[in-house]
Amino acid sequence: MFFKIIIHCYFRLIILHLLTKNFYMKSNILLALLISLFISTGLFSQRELKRGKFKQYSNKQSDSINTFSSTTVTLSGKTKYTDYKIISHKRDTTYIDTTLTLQKEYKFNYLRKDLFEFLEFHNQGQAVNNLGYSFNNVYRFPDIGFSAKQASYFNIDDIDYFEVPTPTTEILYRTGLQQGQVLDALFTLNFSKRLNVSLSYKGLRSLGAYRQALVSNGNFRGTFQYRTKKNQYQIKGHLTSQDFFHQENGGLTAESLVNFIEDDPNFNTRARLDVNLTDSESQFDGGRVYIEQSYKLLSSKDSINNKDFSNLKVGHILTNEEKTYEFIQGSLNTAFFGTANSSNPRDKKATSKITSNELNLEFNSKYVLGKFKAKTNFTNYSYGYDTILNSNSSVNRLKLEGNAISFGADWNAKIKNFQLNADASITPGNGRLSGNFLKGEAVYEKDSVFSVKGTLLLSSKSPNFNTLLHQSEYDAYNWQNDFSNVNTRDIGFDLKSKWLNASLNFTNLDNYTYFDEESKPQQFANQITYLKVKANREFKLGKFALDNTLMYQNVSSGSSVFRVPEFVTRNTFYYTDYWFKGKPMLVNIGVTFKYFTKYNVNAYNPLLAEFRIQNDEQIGFPTIDVFFNAQVRRTRLYFKVDNATSSLTDKNYFSAPNYPYRDLTIRFGLVWNWFI
Repeated sequence: MFFKIIIHCYFRLIILHLLTKNFYMKSNILLALLISLFISTGLFSQRELKRGKFKQYSNKQSDSINTFSSTTVTLSGKTKYTDYKIISHKRDTTYIDTTLTLQKEYKFNYLRKDLFEFLEFHNQGQAVNNLGYSFNNVYRFPDIGFSAKQASYFNIDDIDYFEVPTPTTEILYRTGLQQGQVLDALFTLNFSKRLNVSLSYKGLRSLGAYRQALVSNGNFRGTFQYRTKKNQYQIKGHLTSQDFFHQENGGLTAESLVNFIEDDPNFNTRARLDVNLTDSESQFDGGRVYIEQSYKLLSSKDSINNKDFSNLKVGHILTNEEKTYEFIQGSLNTAFFGTANSSNPRDKKATSKITSNELNLEFNSKYVLGKFKAKTNFTNYSYGYDTILNSNSSVNRLKLEGNAISFGADWNAKIKNFQLNADASITPGNGRLSGNFLKGEAVYEKDSVFSVKGTLLLSSKSPNFNTLLHQSEYDAYNWQNDFSNVNTRDIGFDLKSKWLNASLNFTNLDNYTYFDEESKPQQFANQITYLKVKANREFKLGKFALDNTLMYQNVSSGSSVFRVPEFVTRNTFYYTDYWFKGKPMLVNIGVTFKYFTKYNVNAYNPLLAEFRIQNDEQIGFPTIDVFFNAQVRRTRLYFKVDNATSSLTDKNYFSAPNYPYRDLTIRFGLVWNWFI
């Protein structure tokens, strides 16, 4: 039996490799490989599960694991759906969920997250513009920058770990635009109750509707976690390798913009429209090794349940991450980017390397202090270039590099219905990494009726490296700055209940760093004051429902550089029911209306892979999407029409100036889970 499982897993990995390695192949070949993969499941999944060995679990929406009738193994004990665990970086535990809900519809996209606060470019995998801002995930240290290329980058907090009683696979497939598709595949298994490994890869290749809009992305993630029999030693870690190749077209030319806006029938095929750049590309790569381990020095047992009453642990965390960005052209385009120093059109790579070692001492007491961790961190960083690219510039530094030592503490405690969490650190000195960080939250939960959370964030850190040092063959894109730390203060409140979900955030920003109309980095001399209020309420009547989300934003100070729409709304009217005798299929059919008020949306600069402010064009428009989704056992099928009314409305829909949003687009996809 074990031999069959190994063969089964090996066969799946071969198919996964073929799917991702040859992602450029046509859709029919990809579907043929998917069918082969599905057949492989049947070859090794015909042994009936012995009754009594599996604990049945009833769920009115037919949750995945509790409905399957065949398996490849005879389980040695009772297994239920809650045994298939997803463990976040912060150790929050959820379960592999194969139900069909409206939230699954919102997250069925390339980024696999709700894009309510984002404005996508026409081709999936390209940059996304902001309709709102969140400061919940402010990191302690600056990043390389080139942020438009990192919309789909997996950071440390985005990596999940798993714990499963049987080998588990998930496949997401989604059609691309014109040519190409998305495939996101996961395989995970436990070699024992204490050792889990997972391999996952998300690949995208999509040609796009306009010229020079090809996107080819890849995200590989490998994880493991292990603990000894008595949990004295624990270790977990992950390895990532990510690459993002984009053709850059600079948006439509002035003449093509007129043809698009006036809806000239000669240009209904969007590839006929001229673009500003015809031979430009960008490449962003990233790799990371992360290892976290701890060893229990002392522990006291509870005599009643034989669990730890308190313990003392020593831990170590290693992070080694490298990112590179390169802008490539076949020939210089001085009409678009300005004068250049030489005829060499290829900017050299900007490279960022950060290595961090953290040592910590953790005391955990169940009844007194909760969990308290003292930590110290030694970080080495390097960012820059190998040579001076432009002799006309005043840049005389190749690299920003140095070391920093940080000190901090974490605290987690549960007092009755309150959960208290705090995380603080300080990096003394006057280097690029100097600053401080404090994040606290208090959560009150009343059974399953409602929960209230209050959060506080205080942060001071250097701006991203590419605002401090940047080189290019083009004269206007060379700078060397000595900016002050960006100071962030955010107070937030969240309410979750069966009646209403709502959130409020009030944010102050000092030394806000942005790119001006000339695409040069600047720091705002005054304070930015930003208010965001968001509310969601769903109304149900029988098989029909209306889901409403509304966001209000106000920038009372600093609106000249910090731009957001005042209102964003999304309303979805949908129908849910089981079809056919025996209820084998759950369907979810509906229409989504989304609208945001006009504002000076940020413009996109392809050389910098950054958004800049602009004062020439206001954008705000409605979209209507139609979807038909279905669930058959552990398979969710998705059929969607994006911007369904585009042929009936004015051509005023843009993701950024010169970059039209997508026209009517038909998408098909599926998510399929296997549990051996």
